[in-house]
Amino acid sequence: MPRIINAGDVGHLVKNGATVYCTGMGLAGFAEEAVKAIRESFEATGHPRDLTLYHATGVGNGKDRGVHHFAREGLLKRIVGGHFGVGGPELMRLIMDNKIEAYNLPQGVLVQLPKQIAGRRPGFLTKVGLDTFVDPRIEGGKVNASATEDLVEVVHLDGEEWLYYRNPKVDVALLRGSFADENGNVSMAREGVLLESLSIAQAARASGGIVIVQVEHIVKNGTLHPKDVKIPGILVDYIVIGRPEYHLQTMNTYFNPVYAGDIKVPTRAMQPLPLDERKIIARRAAMELKPGAVVNLGIGMPEGVASVAAEEKIEHLMALTLETGPIGGVPAAGFDFGHASNAEAVVEQPAQFDFYDGGGIDVAFLGLAQTDGQGNVNVSKFSGRPVGCGGFINITQNAKKVVFCGAFTAGGLEIGVEGGRLKIVKEGKSRKFIEQVEQITFSGHYAASIDQTVLYVTERAVFQLSAEGMELLEVAPGIDIQRDVVAHMAFPPIMRDVQLMDAGLFQPEWGHLSERIGGR
Repeated sequence: MPRIINAGDVGHLVKNGATVYCTGMGLAGFAEEAVKAIRESFEATGHPRDLTLYHATGVGNGKDRGVHHFAREGLLKRIVGGHFGVGGPELMRLIMDNKIEAYNLPQGVLVQLPKQIAGRRPGFLTKVGLDTFVDPRIEGGKVNASATEDLVEVVHLDGEEWLYYRNPKVDVALLRGSFADENGNVSMAREGVLLESLSIAQAARASGGIVIVQVEHIVKNGTLHPKDVKIPGILVDYIVIGRPEYHLQTMNTYFNPVYAGDIKVPTRAMQPLPLDERKIIARRAAMELKPGAVVNLGIGMPEGVASVAAEEKIEHLMALTLETGPIGGVPAAGFDFGHASNAEAVVEQPAQFDFYDGGGIDVAFLGLAQTDGQGNVNVSKFSGRPVGCGGFINITQNAKKVVFCGAFTAGGLEIGVEGGRLKIVKEGKSRKFIEQVEQITFSGHYAASIDQTVLYVTERAVFQLSAEGMELLEVAPGIDIQRDVVAHMAFPPIMRDVQLMDAGLFQPEWGHLSERIGGR
């Protein structure tokens, strides 16, 4: 039977040099009360110290929450994460100043490693990451100079290349749930996502480690329906009761019953986007949808695809999914990202990535930050700042079709639209189509080798990846190819039969998306 302990006792349970595996997405599923206690113990006593931390997603609020609590010199020796962008400025400083060893691995790999550890298998074998910065022939996922150990290896099986990711030993699992009964059985009833909690608990047990679970309430034995138990009590060693302020459902929300699936609400019609570059890009990207398509939408510019689909009354033709596990419904944006309103199902994160890695996504719409003549895309590192890849590599490498969405230039771009024609009023300060991306998050070479369909959609031009490189397919009416496109690229695109983009994309009212994609 697990012990119910005060949060202040957690720091004494974690030994110096331990490897800690935690759950979290933003602040969802993150045992912040317990982690805060570890930080306070270190600040008061100097122990525990030299920890190794594994986490699959971005965990924090970009300031002072989440893995920020680990961002103390001496407390953390190594971090292996899927994304660092919301970890806070202090964590980024420790990484960039080489005060800790930092590794960035794909989110879909980091949610699968605990399953391998749990079954005492040696590691995780996958093609995810080949030819990207995670490939040991490029960077091996090493973020800074302090990271010297090889965590990834290229292996050959049956004449094919694979990446082999080595397992860590899990000394401490830091997990979160909603309710625990007196035997330690844990329910996720008030959580919006399930993450990889069960796998991490099993991994810690297989490693001889301990499992600490933060919950909101202790309930009487027999209260929880057995099918609602997501972490069985036989895996739980210690339970901490978290205060509401350290038990947020998302980065911004304490509890929303819609995200938990307790209720469904009418979804108000989205306000149409203004006719700017974002709407033009979203309209053109949405032309790549097909009835019944399983879709993944990235943050930022790609979110406009859902708005356009609603305006064009074809949103019912899409099945939107999120890497955290929701299927169907309406994805939440901003600080609630990773959750969905009115989801049809919510599966555990490892199962969602099994589906993604198995080619389950028909079309993925992702952001376009930097690209080069080989079709490589970078979204993970800018000016030396390692933001991280998250689930980007899994999604883009395995979707049947990938549509990268972004303005042609960045930093102050201004456009004008009149009479179905586009005019560049003020060019952006920074090029996006550059000679070589700073980091390869998406590999054009790998995509070409598997004959993947890849488009790059901007407000003035559409490109497609071919075996020879980047081919210019379409330009907007009113755009001069040399003056407005080629002059702002660091490489010449292939040009064979350049067509005009649909003039309707540049009109206040469009109304032709359904017929373009074969909807009814």
